[in-house]
Amino acid sequence: MELLPTETPVVLVINKVDRLADKRQLLPFIASIAAEREFAAVVPLSAETGANADELLKACGPLLPEQPAIFDADDITDRSERFLAAEFIREKLFRLLGEELPYGLAVEIEKFEIDGPVRRIFAAIIVDRPSHKAMVIGRGGEKLKRVSSEARVDLEKLFGGPVYLEVWVKVKGGWADDERALKSLGIE
Repeated sequence: MELLPTETPVVLVINKVDRLADKRQLLPFIASIAAEREFAAVVPLSAETGANADELLKACGPLLPEQPAIFDADDITDRSERFLAAEFIREKLFRLLGEELPYGLAVEIEKFEIDGPVRRIFAAIIVDRPSHKAMVIGRGGEKLKRVSSEARVDLEKLFGGPVYLEVWVKVKGGWADDERALKSLGIE
């Protein structure tokens, strides 16, 4: 095994030690790796049981750089309002469609306008097949109406003001296999 050289202190974490019947096997393994490079610490760990997690924190803590906060204390995300709107609509689709949820489903915000305190959001739910479109719309449009209403209420709470939300369903066959389509939807 060849380890890359580094000037930055490195903590070696050996996970899944709970699976070892004979813990004495661990010492020769640690010695062979430690001979390849100097480590700030070597921490055998079981992420599943949490064994030695406190030792990992003690080993890593002193190596973490201190710096001013990157985000303001009241920031909740680094994503745009446009992205959040799409995610809130998707969340409602997941909750309200349950088992019926089509596999190939995405939300595209086609237009997002801020007019004073009002946000006008025009969103398309993208599905792969016409049968999926019918599932999302529901009988008499009741599912789509409910998705839209519940998402609008949550968006108004998030943005702290009125939201005009218009949602429709589009069929785009094969969109989930199109790299450009995925990128335009914010899926990478």
